[in-house]
Amino acid sequence: MLKFLLQGLTRPPLTEAPPSPEDAELTALAARLQTAARRRLGRSLSIRAVDAGSCNACELEIHALNNAYYDIERFGLRFVASPRHADVLLVTGPVTNNMRQALERTYNAMPNPKWVVAVGDCALDGGCFAGSAAVAGGVAKAVPVDLSIPGCPPPPLEILKGLLTLLEQM
Repeated sequence: MLKFLLQGLTRPPLTEAPPSPEDAELTALAARLQTAARRRLGRSLSIRAVDAGSCNACELEIHALNNAYYDIERFGLRFVASPRHADVLLVTGPVTNNMRQALERTYNAMPNPKWVVAVGDCALDGGCFAGSAAVAGGVAKAVPVDLSIPGCPPPPLEILKGLLTLLEQM
């Protein structure tokens, strides 16, 4: 135990380097996203995230969108607790047999216009969980998907770019 304590005190941290204080790409991307949401919806974009049975790697990247670095709420994007208030359904993970009905009910509870975004490789086709008896498949097996964001897991910037693409194409 003492060995690990000494190693922890003498080694540098095993984390990423801190981001630059002002990331111009993020600011420009978020501003475009806010403008597209206001033009398309006349208000901010509301997002409901659903984990349909994933390993939680994609959820960590989605939660990073709310941290102090990305802080997407400053650009008018917000996560909501109820599907009745959501414009976008952000689904991660393969759809398990136990979550299929819940995902369909969540989709049906959303008002129009509504869009579904499949986030991560598992949401696209089941990923490493494909072929399991507990997995129904990708998100498209349960609800219609408007946009897929590949990656295992996709970084937060890619998720923001995907949301911008969704708003600009619709």
